[in-house]
Amino acid sequence: MREPSFSHRHGAGRQHFVARLLAGLLGAMAHADDAQQLADRRGWLQGLDPRVKLAGLGSLIITGVAVHSLVALAVLLVASVAMARLSAIAAGRLLRQVWIGVLLFTGVVALPALFLVPGTPLLHLPGLSLVVTWQGLRSAALLIGRAETSATLTLLMILTTPWPRLLAALRAFRLPKMAVMILGMTHRYIFVLLAGAIALLEARASRMVGPLAPRERRRLAVNAAGALLERSLYLSQEVHLAMLSRGYRGEVRLMHDLHCRRCDWLALPCFVLLILAAFGCQWLRLP
Repeated sequence: MREPSFSHRHGAGRQHFVARLLAGLLGAMAHADDAQQLADRRGWLQGLDPRVKLAGLGSLIITGVAVHSLVALAVLLVASVAMARLSAIAAGRLLRQVWIGVLLFTGVVALPALFLVPGTPLLHLPGLSLVVTWQGLRSAALLIGRAETSATLTLLMILTTPWPRLLAALRAFRLPKMAVMILGMTHRYIFVLLAGAIALLEARASRMVGPLAPRERRRLAVNAAGALLERSLYLSQEVHLAMLSRGYRGEVRLMHDLHCRRCDWLALPCFVLLILAAFGCQWLRLP
């Protein structure tokens, strides 16, 4: 399935206000459904035990933050793209969901380092008393490379692991029970609120003819937010009591228990080799 786009089609500015809100919410639900289908596909990362993935990808993220070599970061990023391809994740998806956004945000943060970090002059900007230094360029590239690598590895973990199995892996690494419960309930309530908002907007759209005035748009948004808040408070109490009555005590229960297979034990050396390769680039003092 092709990844749904959140951008409006041509002529969306003339669409009804409620219709645009409804289209955005439906797009968010479709996006989440597409991610769930991706986690259920056959792929290398999808077939690994979530504890192995969490340990391996988490270690790679820590390695990417710890190394000070651009070559090491390039090795980790290339390995991330290779793992994505083996897991049926297209590079275009990584480009849209991670690389462009991280580059724009981190690039703005790293831009002053080009001129503020002292070092060997590399470029003089004409008409401005600013000098780009080699050390400043390297510092900015390190910051962007770390952000891109970490975000890519995190996205791979999320896209290839169903949420309940990821929570079970977190509990296996002794994450506090309360933290796991908060993560699980937050994830579930996001979609409950999305479904409630879609129902409210569909009901309102079926009773409207013509566009709304700006004042009515603001009133509609405030009323919808208030109704969703009231509904969420009531629903949270009902769901909590229902879960307690069924024996829920904060532990994540799966239909099939987690167990490591041969492919999981073979994947661990692969992660270790990537970590050693990244640190080896730094020990060899590669740029």
